Amino acid sequence: MPMILEGLSWIFLSLGGVFVFIGGLGALRMPDLYTRMHAASVTDTMGAVLILGGVMLQAGLTLATIKLLVILLFLLLTSPTASNALASAALLAGIRPGTTPTVPRERET
Repeated sequence: MPMILEGLSWIFLSLGGVFVFIGGLGALRMPDLYTRMHAASVTDTMGAVLILGGVMLQAGLTLATIKLLVILLFLLLTSPTASNALASAALLAGIRPGTTPTVPRERET
């Protein structure tokens, strides 16, 4: 049984790492702010769930597992909230979905 849990733990850790990597790649490759934010937030949340789940399986039933579960619940509550707040702030700042924001160039004198 411990061998199965260890294997499952490594699968969770590996998949979590893949999700975090894909989220970082999506944040670089997507065309505008909203799609970048969506790619990063969804994969970040899933990556955190898988990585913390893998670490919880490694830790067994201990106080560390309970602490990791509390951290996971905190991340599941705050990550989507932060993404929503960022999207709302961008919309209020006038960045429309589907447009790439441009940075004004300084004038040469």
